[in-house]
Amino acid sequence: MPNIKSAIKRVELGKARMIKNAAAKSTLRTTIRRFEESISTDSETAALALKKATRALDKASSKGLIHKNLAARKKSRLTKRFSKQFSQVG
Repeated sequence: MPNIKSAIKRVELGKARMIKNAAAKSTLRTTIRRFEESISTDSETAALALKKATRALDKASSKGLIHKNLAARKKSRLTKRFSKQFSQVG
C-alpha cells in the first residue's frame, strides 16, 4: 500500500475503474451470448439481438473498453453467422 496521499487516491481510482470495467465487459459478453442463443429462434428476434450486440460492441470500443479492431472482428463474425443461419432458411 502506498504512503503518499495522491498514490493512495490513484489506487482507489484504479479499483473503482476495475469494478466498472468488469461490469461493462460482463454486460457486453451477456449481450453477445443472448444473440448466440437467439440464432436458434426466428430471424426477427435474432436480428434485434444482433443490432443490440453491434451497438454494445461499438459503445465498448468507443469507451476504450475493447480495441476497435476486436469490435470490428466480432461484429463481422456475428453478422456472418446471422447471414449464414438465415440465408438457408429464407
